Amino acid sequence: MFGMIKNSLFGNTEETEYKLLSSETKDGVSFEVRRYDAAKFAVVSSEGRSFDQVTGELVRKLLMYIGGSNEQGEAMGTAAPIIITVYPRNDGVLSRRLVVGIRVPSIYQQSPPTPTDSAIRVEERPGMTVYALQFGGFAGESEYRAEALRLTRTLGETAPFQRKQYFCCSYDPPLKPYGRRNEVWFLQDEP
Repeated sequence: MFGMIKNSLFGNTEETEYKLLSSETKDGVSFEVRRYDAAKFAVVSSEGRSFDQVTGELVRKLLMYIGGSNEQGEAMGTAAPIIITVYPRNDGVLSRRLVVGIRVPSIYQQSPPTPTDSAIRVEERPGMTVYALQFGGFAGESEYRAEALRLTRTLGETAPFQRKQYFCCSYDPPLKPYGRRNEVWFLQDEP
């Protein structure tokens, strides 16, 4: 636990790099289109509990892993954002299934440390193009849902993005009181 706290407060935070394809404003709402390369992520899943009930617990598991709770005892620094994959129902309410992931820092991409927590797995995620909408404040399920609805309305019905899932992203440690950065990402359909 101490390793996780030390790592998140004093470790280096590596922000996931991307290529900015465009920056757009429609109806007063600004968003970006970005391309992310394939990378290895540490992920943990949950089914049966709501977003707000379980995200803190799952994020802590991942922070423990990158903070040194792995077979090699390696504190890797921190990475941002933490990406929560959610699966909305047709009415917009989130299902009780989610996947929380954090990109393994660059110097560990070739050979990530082995998790000691059996709930955590390391997986290769393919490159992706996303529509990204940024917002501030502390974000829980209701804030992410509201921003996802705003991005959906901004992009319109014909925009080529996946509607069965989206990503809720947080860039800041939980104790940061102001200047917080959150984003909603919609995965663009590949041609």
